[in-house]
Order: sequence, then C-alpha cells, then structure tokens
Amino acid sequence: MKKFLKEAVQTSLILLIALIISLLIVTFVGQRTVVDGESMEATLYHGDNLIVDKITYRFREPERFEVIVFPAHYDQHTYLVKRIIALPGETVYIDDKGDIYINDELLEEDFGKEVILSAGTAKEPLTLGDGEYFVMGDNRNNSLDSRDYMVGNVLKEDIIGRAWVRIYPFDSICVIEHE
Repeated sequence: MKKFLKEAVQTSLILLIALIISLLIVTFVGQRTVVDGESMEATLYHGDNLIVDKITYRFREPERFEVIVFPAHYDQHTYLVKRIIALPGETVYIDDKGDIYINDELLEEDFGKEVILSAGTAKEPLTLGDGEYFVMGDNRNNSLDSRDYMVGNVLKEDIIGRAWVRIYPFDSICVIEHE
C-alpha cells in the first residue's frame, strides 16, 4: 500500500509540474490559433493551425509586413490574423486606384495581389498614434481589417504575438513569411 501511495504521489507531482510548464508556455511563449476565414489568402487559409510567437515583441517592436494575431474588439474570444502595413507615427492613405501610400510614398509589397476596391478609413490620410498599427489581410477585398471601424488601428498592447509556424494541415507545415 505504501508503494502504491508513493507512486501515486510521484505521478501526481509529475502531472502537476507538466501542467504548470504547459500553462507557462501558453501564457508567455506561444499558443496555437486557427485561421478563420479567407482574409489572409494566399498566405494562410481557412482552417490553418498556427503557433503564435508571444516572446519576440517583448524584446523588439513589431515590424512592417509581419503577420500578427490580436483579439477582435467586437469579441475577445475571436482572434484576427493580419499583416502590419503601417507603423506608429506613420500616415497611411489608399488612393482611388487602390495603391497604398505610407508617408506619401507608394508602398512596395507583394502580399496583396488584387486592386483594393475599398479604402475604408484610409480613403483620407490617416496618421497613426503612438503604439498604433494599421493592419490588412492579404486578400484585400475580403478582409475585415484596419480599414473598417470594427477593427480599426491595432494597439501594441493588444497584439498577442506574431504568427510563427503553420502546423496544420500537415502537408503545408512551414514558417510564416513576413517579408
């Protein structure tokens, strides 16, 4: 009976330690999230499972073109996955031809392949405040992003982390392209 009790205590202790380590990893290091919708096509697809890096932004600021994960303002249990287009203090503007300008310079990028049909909040020059980021989905005409008041500019403190690795589907496992 003593041997059984000793083994039960040891097993319980090991499980408790594993649980604590798992919670620390999910809280401070990384977490899994699932892409919901088509806003990031052709980079990410509906149903893709991602690991989010929660450490990087503790040591440096988010950079242009990084794919980030943040909670939606309209539902804290919904996480959005978008690409950073403009950084704090910059002015973003989308003209009638669908071109994106940052501080009056045409943004050179290859993520949004289609002509933007709706400039939304960026139809007039929009200057970002401290700690604000302007984000867009790669599927520009099918994305709820900073151009819409429902999402708006993303605050740094709201960013969960950057999308790091696609872990599912298994035939598409890869490190996420940020530049």
